[in-house]
Amino acid sequence: MPYYTRNTGKPWQPKDVSQLKQMIRQNTPTRVAGFKLGRTEDAIRAEAGKLGLSLKPPNQSPYNRRSK
Repeated sequence: MPYYTRNTGKPWQPKDVSQLKQMIRQNTPTRVAGFKLGRTEDAIRAEAGKLGLSLKPPNQSPYNRRSK
């Protein structure tokens, strides 16, 4: 768990939420998103869950199968 958490305990601002949504759309890893927003990975996961957003990459197919 990273020690640099400048926004720990602070409420999420609308600007932070929009940045998080943009990073999720760009498939940014949770750790990187947390570092950029100054939050822990757990806080990123919790906020994404509260917003109903999935952190799973949308372009990932199961078992490495390609459709023909």
